[in-house]
Amino acid sequence: MIQTGVKHANFFCMTSRRLLAPIALIAALTLLATEPNEATRRWWSHIVALSGDNLQGRDTGSEGYRKAAQYVVTQFEKAGLNPAGENGYYQSVALHQIRLVPTESTATIIQGDTKTDLQWLHQLTIRMQEGMPDHIDLPLVFAGSGAAPAGFNAQDKMVVSLAASAPAKMPAGLAGTLSVDNPKALEPPRWPLQYAVAMRLAETPAPKTAPLALRFNPTNAGMLFAGSGHDYKELSALAEAGKPLPWFTLPARLKASLKFTESDLKSDNILAVLPGSDPVLSKEYVVISAHLDGYGIGEPWGSDNIYNGAFDDAAYVATLIDFAQRLQDARTHPRRSILFCVVTGEEKGLLGSKYFAAHPTIRKDEMVADINLDQLRPIFPLKTLTTLALSQSTLGDTVKQVAASMDILIQEDPEPQRNLLRRSDHWSFMQIGVPSVGFIFGYEKGSPEEAIYREWYAKRYHSPLDDLQQPWVPEAAAKFNDFFAKLVETVADASERPVWVKH
Repeated sequence: MIQTGVKHANFFCMTSRRLLAPIALIAALTLLATEPNEATRRWWSHIVALSGDNLQGRDTGSEGYRKAAQYVVTQFEKAGLNPAGENGYYQSVALHQIRLVPTESTATIIQGDTKTDLQWLHQLTIRMQEGMPDHIDLPLVFAGSGAAPAGFNAQDKMVVSLAASAPAKMPAGLAGTLSVDNPKALEPPRWPLQYAVAMRLAETPAPKTAPLALRFNPTNAGMLFAGSGHDYKELSALAEAGKPLPWFTLPARLKASLKFTESDLKSDNILAVLPGSDPVLSKEYVVISAHLDGYGIGEPWGSDNIYNGAFDDAAYVATLIDFAQRLQDARTHPRRSILFCVVTGEEKGLLGSKYFAAHPTIRKDEMVADINLDQLRPIFPLKTLTTLALSQSTLGDTVKQVAASMDILIQEDPEPQRNLLRRSDHWSFMQIGVPSVGFIFGYEKGSPEEAIYREWYAKRYHSPLDDLQQPWVPEAAAKFNDFFAKLVETVADASERPVWVKH
C-alpha cells in the first residue's frame, strides 16, 4: 500500500471498505512513483472541498449543489475573476423534473399462478416522462431479429428484446418496450441504478408522451422466459454469435404500480471572466467549461448512497479554479478574455450548457473556442489524449502543437460508437457554432492502462466509488493540468481565432 501522507487526501490507498481488483492494484502500484507536487496538492484540496460527503453528491438543484456553487464563486473571487452571469457570477436555470419513488412503487412478473416481485432500480427501471401512467398491466412478447414476422401481434403489449440485438424497427401498436441490458457492452450496465429521473429546461415544452420504455437487469432476465420454450442464455448466445433470434409470445405479463413526483426547481451556472490584455482581441473569449453537478443521493451500494462525483466532474471544476489561481499568481492576462463556465445539469442532459448556449451572457460570435473538461480520469500516466472533435476545427491543430511540446500523443476517438462527442457540454457550444474540444485519457489497446480504464468504468463511473478514496496518479493529473493551462493560453494569445474545417 502506498500513501502520500497528505491529510484526508488518500491519494493512493486501499481501504478495507473498498478493495481494488487485483489487476488495477498491481498496475497502479507499478505506475505510481511520486507524491503530488504543491500545485497538485492545491488542486486536490478543491476536489476534497467539492466531493466530501457533506455536499451529498451535488445533485442538480440540491442544497449540496448550492453550497458547491458558492465555494466555486468564492474561489473565483479570490482569483480576481470578474462576474459574468446575470446575477453576479450566477445564471439561474429553471428546470422541471419527474422522479420515480422506488420505495413506493411495485412491479410483478405474473406467469400463470406464479407471481415474482421485482425491485425497482435493482431488477428493472423505467424512462421517466411526463404524462406516463401510474399503473402498468401488459402481456409480454419477445422481439427477435429483423422485421416482425407476418401476423405477429404486438398491439397493446410490452415488447421484450435483448439490447445486444434489438430490432431496428419495433412492430406497430406496442404499448412499451422492455430491453434486457447487454452485459458485454463497452460501458457495461451496472445495477443497482442511481435513480430514475427525467429533467428538462422549464422553458422547453414537455415532450410528447412516447411508449413506455423499461430496462431489465440481465442477471435476472431468465425469469422472463420461463415456460416459453426458450432460454435467456440460449438467446444471448445466438445474439453474441450474430445469429438470428426468433419472435415469440411470452406466457407472462408485467404488472406495476408507479409512484412518481413532479417538481420545479432552479440550479445555477457559474460564469466568470478574466479580461484580456489586447485592446482588440480582448473583445473575444476563450470559453473553458466543466460541470459541477453530480448524481447526488441515490440507490445505496452497501451502506453508501452518496454519489460523490470526485472525477466526474469535481476534479475538473477544480482544474478551472486552479488555472485561475495560476494566472493570478503569475500576474498573467492573455490577449483574449477567458470565460470560465461552470455549468449545472450535465448529468441530466447537458441542461446547463444548453441553457447558456440559448442565453449567453456574451455574444455568440465573441466566443472563439470552448475547451471542455469532463470524461477525464487521471488513473494511469498521461501519454495519450483522445481528443473529441479533433478534426472538426483548427482548434485540433493547436491541441496537437501543444501536446507535441509535452510529449503527449493526440488521437481521434477510437470508440465513436459510444457517442462521447454528444455526451458532454462541448456539444452545446458546437451547436451554436463555437469550435470545441473535449479530452479522454487514452491508452493502447490491450495495455494495462486499458484494463484500468475499463475497470474504472465498470466499478466507479456514476457510482458511490467515484469518491475521495479512489486511487489516482498525481503525475498524470499534474501533467494534464499543465497541458490544459498551456493550451488555453496558446489559444488566447494566438493572432487568429480557430475556424471550422470543411469536410
